[in-house]
Amino acid sequence: MLPFALLLTTLLLTMSIAASPVEVRDSPVTLPMARKLNLQGGTINLLQHDQARATALKDRTASGLDRRAGSAPITNEAVSYIVQADYLIVDTGSSNFWVGADTAYVKTSTSYDTGEPVEVDYGSGSFYGTEYTDTVTVTLGNGLTVTDQSIGVAAASTGFTGVDGIIGLGPVDLTEGTLTDEPSTTILTFTDNLYIQGVISEIVVSISFEPTTSEEVTNGELTFGGTDATKSIQSDSNYFSPLTATSPSSYYWGINESITYGTTTILSETAGIVDSGTTLILLASSTYLECSERF
Repeated sequence: MLPFALLLTTLLLTMSIAASPVEVRDSPVTLPMARKLNLQGGTINLLQHDQARATALKDRTASGLDRRAGSAPITNEAVSYIVQADYLIVDTGSSNFWVGADTAYVKTSTSYDTGEPVEVDYGSGSFYGTEYTDTVTVTLGNGLTVTDQSIGVAAASTGFTGVDGIIGLGPVDLTEGTLTDEPSTTILTFTDNLYIQGVISEIVVSISFEPTTSEEVTNGELTFGGTDATKSIQSDSNYFSPLTATSPSSYYWGINESITYGTTTILSETAGIVDSGTTLILLASSTYLECSERF
């Protein structure tokens, strides 16, 4: 295990074969979500972990992501029994869906080996393996099923002890370059397939966290297809921020932000990203020093 602390958001899913077609939902689907904090390395290593991840996110875009994903028809298949359960990190800063870090992937009758090698480096961890397609069911809460979901099956991974992989919820373009033999090809995300297959009516994902002093607790929510208004600052409305056009934040779920103290501007409007895979709020060194002097 890598020597750093990591905040994990995990959900239970299954690779399965089903008895009925994919269920179409007219309203958002909310799933419970757990937070798992590993503090073996202390807060110093937590900072190093987040800094390494931030560097990897920035370097990822430097390779040039300029393609846009297309849509592909998806077939509905039927399922019957659960054959595997996995706990995955919910990550808005990446887009690949992969398993096999802690629990070995078990093939089902719906598994298809594409033969495509896949590899992703997260800065704080990495994996490589082979891309498959399979039927995926999230079993917590109301449940969600996607057929022909593209998933990476890890042959080896580092930095993911105690979890089985990642469900990437970032923009689809972040998958470009992860198929090593077809670097210009993008991979439809779990959210994309939920929408294409009609399971959700909007391409919207929302996440809610609650403060906790426990190392592991289920007190969060992951909602596909909309938002949970009860988790908003004001229960009758949501606040929306436009996505930034400033690179490299524009490759992620990036927004423009600023910091003021009274009437003093500490940080003029600049771009950053919303990343559930990073525990801390990261600032430029000069901004951090000015904040620490005033707060």
